Amino acid sequence: MNLEILTPDKKVFEGEVKSVTVPGTKGSFEILNNHAPIISTLEDGKLIVRNAGHEDVYLVKGGVVEVLNNKVIVLAEGVHHR
Repeated sequence: MNLEILTPDKKVFEGEVKSVTVPGTKGSFEILNNHAPIISTLEDGKLIVRNAGHEDVYLVKGGVVEVLNNKVIVLAEGVHHR
């Protein structure tokens, strides 16, 4: 599936990934390929991107996530790569 991580001033990440774990307002949840369509608000926390045995961790400052047709878009107020 395709993931885009965006902030108001730049595109932080774009590419194919195996899964993404996001800090949802009601708790963290994982998004896998063929996930049902969803829109959720995000809290400050860890966004974990997994791909082929590799894991990247980003710290997000609030925002929203949208999943539709194997495309995940994260719109965050701020993002820092760890």
